[in-house]
Amino acid sequence: MGLSATSVVRGLAGAVASRVPPADLDERDPDYIRDTLPRMWLLASLYFRGEVRGLGNVPDAGPVLLVGNHSGGNLTPDTTVFSLAFHAYFGVERKFHQLAHNLVLSMPGLGFLRKYGTVAASPENARAALRAGAAVLVYPGGDREVHRPSWQSGRVDFGDRKGYVRLALDEDVPIVPVVAIGGQETALFLSQGEWLAKLLLLDRLFRLKVLPISLGPPWGLNVGDMLGHIPLPSKIVVEVLPPIRLREEFGSDPDVDEVHAHVVRLMQETLDALAAERRLPVIG
Repeated sequence: MGLSATSVVRGLAGAVASRVPPADLDERDPDYIRDTLPRMWLLASLYFRGEVRGLGNVPDAGPVLLVGNHSGGNLTPDTTVFSLAFHAYFGVERKFHQLAHNLVLSMPGLGFLRKYGTVAASPENARAALRAGAAVLVYPGGDREVHRPSWQSGRVDFGDRKGYVRLALDEDVPIVPVVAIGGQETALFLSQGEWLAKLLLLDRLFRLKVLPISLGPPWGLNVGDMLGHIPLPSKIVVEVLPPIRLREEFGSDPDVDEVHAHVVRLMQETLDALAAERRLPVIG
């Protein structure tokens, strides 16, 4: 008797879960980052023509929650461009961690990301990094936002994910919005494929709400983007906004919904301004 599709998916989920490494903040390796910065510079500065503005808005020291919009499918050029700029500006010794989906960390060949400080996205890992005094980069929009259709590239889409606000309040750290544009032009993203993810139970087993459909080299039609793609050399621009110190701006007991709406509004206004600067897709 053949295995049912559900059994196969459950088996895959178990295999992926077993491959996700436990979060170890000490795996971040400043020497490795320093040695590989030239390669990162080639990719970020020459290929994507990366431009990062406003890094001086990030507090010089101490824990901070960097909250970004997310683009580019499973290969996220905005993260590469911002990470290069962060390391160049603050130095590789400053603690800097990025939260990523379990599937990213379980993919063969991506183990090196842990040396850059990437850990599985969870409240526990984020708290541990902040309590260690790190700058922590989170993408509340997650897999949904990163695979939004290309014609929605000018939209900040966090959905109803507000956990980042609670995290900032619990740890009493400032939120620094990080707004990027250009990543959704590195392929033609057609659909988030939410219906397909539900059909295959990916939403329950992998925490994947989408199974995206896109067009891009080398595969042409690309379902899932599990093997990645060759991104088009779209110009990536990132703008860092001033820190939001929640209790100073919203009182001693801030309302989570109000803070969330404020952050999204600021980021959307900035993304609108960045979009108005672009003349042509990819070219920028």
